[in-house]
Amino acid sequence: MVVTKNGFMFLKAANYEVKDKFHLATLMREVIMKVGPQNVVQVITDNAPICKAAGMVIEASFPHIFWTPCVVHTLNLTLKNICDAKNSESNREVLVLCEEWSTYREYDLPKAQVIRMTILDEYWWDGVDYILEFTAPMYDILRFSDTDKPSLYLVYDMWDDMIEKVKNIIYRHEKKELFEESPFYDVVYTILIARWTKSSSPIHCFAHSLNPRYYSYNWLNGAPNRLPPHQDIELSRERNKYIKRYFPDGEARKAVSIEHAQFSGQMDIFGNADSIEDRGTMDPKMWWLVHGASAPNILKIALKLLGQPCSSSCCEINWSTYSFIHSVRRNKILPTRAEDLVYVHTNLRLLSRKSDLYLKGETKLWDVGGDHFDPLDGAEKLEIASLSLDEPEMERMIYQDDDV
Repeated sequence: MVVTKNGFMFLKAANYEVKDKFHLATLMREVIMKVGPQNVVQVITDNAPICKAAGMVIEASFPHIFWTPCVVHTLNLTLKNICDAKNSESNREVLVLCEEWSTYREYDLPKAQVIRMTILDEYWWDGVDYILEFTAPMYDILRFSDTDKPSLYLVYDMWDDMIEKVKNIIYRHEKKELFEESPFYDVVYTILIARWTKSSSPIHCFAHSLNPRYYSYNWLNGAPNRLPPHQDIELSRERNKYIKRYFPDGEARKAVSIEHAQFSGQMDIFGNADSIEDRGTMDPKMWWLVHGASAPNILKIALKLLGQPCSSSCCEINWSTYSFIHSVRRNKILPTRAEDLVYVHTNLRLLSRKSDLYLKGETKLWDVGGDHFDPLDGAEKLEIASLSLDEPEMERMIYQDDDV
């Protein structure tokens, strides 16, 4: 999948069977060369060791391209670590009842009785509510990142904000002041920081530094201890790493640094009233298009980074589409034919966004996918037309009696 100004585009599928970092890197390199290395900003994969290793190979071949671990996958691993029973001060485990409950009750009566008593214990449910409460900020970021919206430039701030929210919830539950010790929060904080350290990249920090909102008075005054990005030591260090890799030539790098200093310090044209006022209210890409002409090098990078995603969710969606097309009933389809069908379906969806029927008419919901089930007027009239191939279970249920 590749990112375009209009959305995600399906480019190619590979029948990947060899678990080798060099083979995976070769597949990535082929796509990079097809798109053009100058057009590639980052390669996003999950956090699997082989993906990370392949990403390092790509970075060695193309220093200006960054391997970026998927934020959604990172958060999934974070939640798994935190909710692991051995990390919980109360050693809680969530019990799930299933259809085999009656059988289990017959074969292991003592354990079944313990489960019953636990579920009927209101204090146990209080513990479940507590777990849901302090993990909610993490889940909010996960849901926000698990879309096709540009979000790379928001990750750094969202992660910081998430840690602060988690701390307040835990301390409030423990009835402690924020300066007191909390062994449980220490465990949670250690996990959050460790995961961020493993997944963060200079590209996150530089994208954050290019968001005009983080220099606005409203944002800086919205919470204590906030600093503009150019005054943050970590952000400045990582930003310089990015600039050094992207601009290996010293003179070009110096020109970019001067432009960034003018932008962050509100100098010259960046210091006029409209530019300063619009920082806190205007869409960041729009702001750069309106006010960034005097910094052409930074403008070019800003328009790229501010349109980037932070997750590989678009690939997950296409796996769902692929699994519907290459189902048990159609398992004789060759990989090349399945790839063609997914290519056509996914990119027709992308093209449909330019059509009037995308916003009105009976087919306006065909682009609705995943777990977005917001109320929609007239949805009851759409019937099958409203379904997306991102909902394979529903579609199989509808078409299961077809002969074709």
